[in-house]
Amino acid sequence: MTAEPSPSSPFTVAAVAEFAPGVALSAVVAVIGYLAAPYVAHVAPIPSMVIALVVGIALNPLAARPAMKPGMAFCVRTVLRWAVALLGLRVGLGDIAALGLGTGILLVVAMLATLASGFIFARLSGQEAGFGALVGVGTAVCGASATLAVSTVVPNYPGKNADIAFVVVAVNALATIAMLIYPPLCILFGFDAQTTGVMLGGTIHDVAQVVGAGYAVSTAAGNTAVIVKLFRVFLLLPVVLGVGWHFTRMGQKHGEARVPVPVFAIVFLVLCALNSAIPLAPSLVPAYGSIKAVLVEASNWGLLLAIGALGLGTSITTIIGLGWRHITTALGATAVILVIVTGGLLLRLA
Repeated sequence: MTAEPSPSSPFTVAAVAEFAPGVALSAVVAVIGYLAAPYVAHVAPIPSMVIALVVGIALNPLAARPAMKPGMAFCVRTVLRWAVALLGLRVGLGDIAALGLGTGILLVVAMLATLASGFIFARLSGQEAGFGALVGVGTAVCGASATLAVSTVVPNYPGKNADIAFVVVAVNALATIAMLIYPPLCILFGFDAQTTGVMLGGTIHDVAQVVGAGYAVSTAAGNTAVIVKLFRVFLLLPVVLGVGWHFTRMGQKHGEARVPVPVFAIVFLVLCALNSAIPLAPSLVPAYGSIKAVLVEASNWGLLLAIGALGLGTSITTIIGLGWRHITTALGATAVILVIVTGGLLLRLA
């Protein structure tokens, strides 16, 4: 899945014909992930994206035919970028500003340290710097969505698709464990509802697990946890730009050209601003709520489609063969963000 599709535009008749098999198979995987998630939730809070990824990996032999490659590549590249851009509609700048300067600084420091730790742990374990970026961003920002977003600016290297799949599964597994373990930790430390929300929203990787952990404690803790998590999501733009700039400065390339400023990340920022401004004057765009709901749903399906295609292009034997170095890197980055956020909150209470 490293070669770009030959047609210059995905909207020509020839391109549609070329992309159709891979897109259709990816869509089937996405639908399976979507439909299965409510049933799986009775056993464990596993997001539909992770289910789609696992189903895609299981169907990898079906996707090995050359006819599938162009459509799968289109999903992993083009569809993914625009789905990530639409994530900006989930962030409100006013809610983020309400967190306060001290909390904002603590979160930014923790995220930067976590991102750096991904590179450091990857280097210490003899792994590619790209894998360190995937782990660092997936842990620091928002799990699977951030991992997919930063993969668009991480230079291609052997085993990149397998690494992306591993990070998506790993951050979800760690987030699920954190959802169960972190709330009792907050009680042990004597955190109030707001501080608990900051701790949970600032350390748990995926949004679903943040919601589960926060509202399991209290409504106040859940509300704060979600706002803190959205602040981390908002920082997806500078993080993606920073990682792309880092690899460009190191002389590494993504695809056939040096990493550009990703247009989808700029769109993400613009949508963040619109999502914050329009609700202040609802008469300007009366149908904003409905439009936003449609676009958020489109983003969800775009991410499902992309991760389904990613799974289809990933061999289960490759995942199994990754080994302990990958696991320790993910665990290390998770420990870094937990220690810094929790330590900072304890210092504020001292």
